[in-house]
Amino acid sequence: MARKETEMNLRIACRWLIPALMAALLQLSSGQARADTITFDLGVGNPAISGFAGPYEKVTVNLTNSTTANITFQSYTVAGNTYLMGDGSTVALNVNSTSFSASGISGTNSGTNFQSWSLVSTSSGQTDGFGNFNFQVNSFDGFAHAIDTMTLTLTNNSGTWGSASDVLTPNAGGSTAASHVFVTTSPADGHNGALATGYAGNGSNSGNVVPEPSSIALGLVGLVGLGLTQIRRLVRRPSLAQA
Repeated sequence: MARKETEMNLRIACRWLIPALMAALLQLSSGQARADTITFDLGVGNPAISGFAGPYEKVTVNLTNSTTANITFQSYTVAGNTYLMGDGSTVALNVNSTSFSASGISGTNSGTNFQSWSLVSTSSGQTDGFGNFNFQVNSFDGFAHAIDTMTLTLTNNSGTWGSASDVLTPNAGGSTAASHVFVTTSPADGHNGALATGYAGNGSNSGNVVPEPSSIALGLVGLVGLGLTQIRRLVRRPSLAQA
């Protein structure tokens, strides 16, 4: 009798545990496929633009694998002003790598009456008011070629990144990214010109972190442990009743 009750309890436990484990495995699989991403704002302007309300740019770091990250800079529109990017130090990054490369650098503008964007060079150096960065994108000319979105891909040639938050590291001034900002009225129109030009940075990398796959894996381990505990309780139940 006890044996039959034990088998019944095991069947009940398996009916509960197996679907739960399958659901957890699917969640883990989707979590591994989803890239690790953080976003943060360039919300501090240098004296030339600090009179205009920020934030100025949104930065997204999308780690697609342990050595590759896609970076996107996007202009904000705040209080009737749009903060375009352009010219020297269009964007600047302090990359957490001793050897890295950048590819797929592209700039676009959804505004009207702007001329096409083109890359002049990449470099490292000072970005006014925000210290030295080991990677800068320098674009052709000024406001007429300004952009509201820049994308690029970083490749780590000297190691790996464990998460998106590892891709950039604060420089001596505490910034991980900066940009050369052209303030213009919204909607952006190349005929309107710039109200001011200056630079914006972040000072710290505090963003909205998407949970990493490792966090999901830990949750799966906890679920398995809970299931095994439930099975042990069900198996023991007949012997306790006999006692």
